[in-house]
Amino acid sequence: MVQVLSSRTLLQPTDPERSRAFYGGQLGLAVYREFGTGPGRGTVYFLGGGFLEVSGRSEAPPSPGVRLWLQVADVTAAEEELRAKGVEIVRPPVKEPWGLVEMWIADPDGVPIVLVEVPADHPLRYRPGI
Repeated sequence: MVQVLSSRTLLQPTDPERSRAFYGGQLGLAVYREFGTGPGRGTVYFLGGGFLEVSGRSEAPPSPGVRLWLQVADVTAAEEELRAKGVEIVRPPVKEPWGLVEMWIADPDGVPIVLVEVPADHPLRYRPGI
């Protein structure tokens, strides 16, 4: 069995500065570390139990199918904060049939980001008899 000690998602955006402004400024993710210099430098952000690294540069946006799933305490409060920072809400908060409250945004390259609130009575939080 492989013992995973840490993990991170790596993005190579088409415009690294624009992506750093989005993730660090508009989303307000805290910086874990930075490395390198100039336009190719990397920034690693805290992402809950993992990390998001924005580094390098790509000529094309990430392939379809790449998505970020971010759990937040209050998706309605997150919507208000993000709107105030100029983030376009792709889909406002909706309680899904599976019980999670989800709101969709996208990064500057169109990478879908779902912000998820797990209600107190959802099985991800609540386990009867335990």
